[in-house]
Amino acid sequence: MVILVAGPYRSGTGDDPAKMRGNLRRLEDAALPLFRAGHVPLIGEWLALPLMEVAGSKAVGDAIYEEIAYPVAHRLLPRCDAVLRLEGESKGADQDVAMARERGLKVFFRIEDVPGCRA
Repeated sequence: MVILVAGPYRSGTGDDPAKMRGNLRRLEDAALPLFRAGHVPLIGEWLALPLMEVAGSKAVGDAIYEEIAYPVAHRLLPRCDAVLRLEGESKGADQDVAMARERGLKVFFRIEDVPGCRA
Protein backbone atom coordinates (compact mmCIF):
# COMPACT_ATOMS: atom_id res chain seq x y z
CA MET A 1 0.00 0.00 0.00
CA VAL A 2 0.96 3.62 -0.41
CA ILE A 3 0.56 5.05 3.09
CA LEU A 4 0.58 8.70 4.10
CA VAL A 5 2.22 9.09 7.51
CA ALA A 6 0.38 11.89 9.31
CA GLY A 7 1.18 13.39 12.68
CA PRO A 8 2.49 16.48 14.38
CA TYR A 9 5.07 18.46 12.45
CA ARG A 10 4.55 22.11 13.37
CA SER A 11 2.00 21.61 16.14
CA GLY A 12 3.28 22.16 19.65
CA THR A 13 6.67 23.44 18.53
CA GLY A 14 6.18 27.19 18.80
CA ASP A 15 7.77 27.10 15.31
CA ASP A 16 11.10 26.06 16.85
CA PRO A 17 13.09 24.52 13.95
CA ALA A 18 14.78 21.94 16.21
CA LYS A 19 11.43 20.73 17.54
CA MET A 20 10.02 20.60 14.01
CA ARG A 21 13.00 18.51 12.88
CA GLY A 22 12.33 16.22 15.84
CA ASN A 23 8.72 15.81 14.76
CA LEU A 24 9.82 15.07 11.20
CA ARG A 25 12.20 12.44 12.54
CA ARG A 26 9.30 10.82 14.41
CA LEU A 27 7.31 10.67 11.16
CA GLU A 28 10.32 9.17 9.39
CA ASP A 29 10.86 6.63 12.17
CA ALA A 30 7.33 5.39 11.48
CA ALA A 31 7.97 5.30 7.73
CA LEU A 32 10.84 2.82 7.93
CA PRO A 33 8.85 -0.18 9.22
CA LEU A 34 6.19 0.55 6.61
CA PHE A 35 8.83 0.39 3.90
CA ARG A 36 10.35 -2.77 5.34
CA ALA A 37 6.89 -4.38 5.31
CA GLY A 38 6.63 -3.74 1.57
CA HIS A 39 4.60 -0.53 1.64
CA VAL A 40 5.48 2.87 0.18
CA PRO A 41 5.43 5.47 2.96
CA LEU A 42 4.85 9.12 2.11
CA ILE A 43 5.32 12.14 4.34
CA GLY A 44 3.98 15.43 3.05
CA GLU A 45 6.97 17.35 4.37
CA TRP A 46 9.29 15.29 2.16
CA LEU A 47 7.76 17.14 -0.77
CA ALA A 48 6.63 20.36 0.85
CA LEU A 49 9.90 21.42 2.47
CA PRO A 50 12.01 21.51 -0.72
CA LEU A 51 9.16 23.18 -2.62
CA MET A 52 8.83 25.87 0.03
CA GLU A 53 12.57 26.49 -0.08
CA VAL A 54 12.61 26.83 -3.87
CA ALA A 55 9.55 29.09 -3.72
CA GLY A 56 11.36 31.42 -1.32
CA SER A 57 9.62 30.81 2.00
CA LYS A 58 11.39 32.85 4.66
CA ALA A 59 9.56 31.73 7.79
CA VAL A 60 7.24 29.04 9.07
CA GLY A 61 3.70 30.22 8.49
CA ASP A 62 4.48 32.81 5.82
CA ALA A 63 2.30 32.99 2.70
CA ILE A 64 4.47 30.52 0.76
CA TYR A 65 4.44 28.06 3.65
CA GLU A 66 0.65 28.24 3.81
CA GLU A 67 0.37 27.87 0.02
CA ILE A 68 2.35 24.62 0.03
CA ALA A 69 2.51 22.88 3.42
CA TYR A 70 -0.96 21.37 3.82
CA PRO A 71 -1.98 21.26 0.14
CA VAL A 72 0.86 18.82 -0.60
CA ALA A 73 -0.64 16.18 1.68
CA HIS A 74 -4.10 16.88 0.31
CA ARG A 75 -2.83 16.28 -3.23
CA LEU A 76 -1.07 13.08 -2.14
CA LEU A 77 -4.13 11.55 -0.50
CA PRO A 78 -5.93 10.57 -3.74
CA ARG A 79 -2.83 8.54 -4.62
CA CYS A 80 -2.73 6.75 -1.26
CA ASP A 81 -4.34 3.57 -0.04
CA ALA A 82 -4.20 4.43 3.65
CA VAL A 83 -3.11 6.88 6.33
CA LEU A 84 -1.08 6.09 9.43
CA ARG A 85 -2.05 8.72 12.01
CA LEU A 86 0.61 9.08 14.70
CA GLU A 87 -0.26 10.30 18.19
CA GLY A 88 -0.19 13.96 19.06
CA GLU A 89 -2.22 17.06 18.44
CA SER A 90 -2.10 18.11 14.82
CA LYS A 91 -4.72 20.05 12.89
CA GLY A 92 -3.13 19.05 9.57
CA ALA A 93 -3.01 15.35 10.45
CA ASP A 94 -6.62 15.50 11.61
CA GLN A 95 -7.54 17.03 8.24
CA ASP A 96 -5.66 14.22 6.49
CA VAL A 97 -7.64 11.61 8.44
CA ALA A 98 -10.95 13.32 7.66
CA MET A 99 -10.12 13.51 3.95
CA ALA A 100 -8.97 9.87 3.95
CA ARG A 101 -12.22 8.75 5.54
CA GLU A 102 -14.22 10.77 3.00
CA ARG A 103 -12.38 8.87 0.26
CA GLY A 104 -12.95 5.52 1.95
CA LEU A 105 -9.25 4.98 2.65
CA LYS A 106 -8.01 2.86 5.52
CA VAL A 107 -6.86 4.80 8.57
CA PHE A 108 -4.47 3.18 11.02
CA PHE A 109 -3.64 4.59 14.45
CA ARG A 110 -1.04 2.00 15.43
CA ILE A 111 1.78 0.73 13.26
CA GLU A 112 1.04 -2.77 14.53
CA ASP A 113 -2.35 -2.59 12.76
CA VAL A 114 -0.78 -2.03 9.33
CA PRO A 115 -0.50 -5.35 7.49
CA GLY A 116 2.98 -6.81 7.83
CA CYS A 117 4.19 -4.26 10.39
CA ARG A 118 5.50 -4.62 13.89
CA ALA A 119 6.38 -1.86 16.31
